[in-house]
Amino acid sequence: MASIWKFGADVDTDQIVPGRYAPYMRPDEDVATAAFIEARPDFNQHAQPGDLIVAEENFGCGSSREYAPLALKRRAVGAIIARSFARIFYRNAVNLGIPIFTAPDLVARLGEGDQVALDLTVGTLTHNGEVLTLPPVPEFAAQIIAAGGIVDYVREHGRFPGESG
Repeated sequence: MASIWKFGADVDTDQIVPGRYAPYMRPDEDVATAAFIEARPDFNQHAQPGDLIVAEENFGCGSSREYAPLALKRRAVGAIIARSFARIFYRNAVNLGIPIFTAPDLVARLGEGDQVALDLTVGTLTHNGEVLTLPPVPEFAAQIIAAGGIVDYVREHGRFPGESG
């Protein structure tokens, strides 16, 4: 089982990882240790691998800091579900292989601390005994996420999704 960490609207990349914790500012530290270090210290201290982030609108807005989704990847977040995402954050998360879903109906049903079971192989989330269907992601994104990220996808296939091989 995984825990839900619920966030509001307009969570920007500076809240996810403040600039002073950028990898180039602290090269000897893993950026994962700075995930929500100031905006959500309880997440930073207690989130476990596989836990899910659930957020309102515009998650990941602000600057296009690639290390913000990288911190969540290294924290082994099981998935991110939101009403909507900032476009660049969404693409960076997909490129890193983070399961990411735009699902307003699920956001409304999931609460802080809820326990869920995520099954990405069939695209479901079990919550309070009810099996909820995750919305499909675009095919290219599903292929990248399944491979573990764009780098792993290209290593495996020798091309980008959608390119003829």
